Amino acid sequence: MIVGTGIDLVECGRFLDWSAFKKQRIFTKKELEYADNDNANSEKHLANFWAAREAFLKAIGTGFGDDIAFSDVSVVHNDAGRPELLIAGGAKAALKEFAGPSARTHLSISDQDDYCIAMVIIEAD
Repeated sequence: MIVGTGIDLVECGRFLDWSAFKKQRIFTKKELEYADNDNANSEKHLANFWAAREAFLKAIGTGFGDDIAFSDVSVVHNDAGRPELLIAGGAKAALKEFAGPSARTHLSISDQDDYCIAMVIIEAD
């Protein structure tokens, strides 16, 4: 059963002027490496990762703060290249409280021209 949905739209250009320090504070090492491997589209990847975080938080009805850090929600890619959420720390606790221990997340991300979008669906038994 679907218990939560979230969607976020981001303008890719907002990540062009971010300092390395700010990027390292928000994105994981794996995310930064993934973005750097496609230098021509680096800002689009970062925008996708940001949109995925925001969509997840909207799906559980919360935001970043004392209990959930930026690094608690990240995007990884499986062997086929499919994006998946990696939930840890306070975000994992919030997800469990929101949807129970059997919660599953589904992520879809896309970009077109100057915009990136992410949608998260939370499913529970």
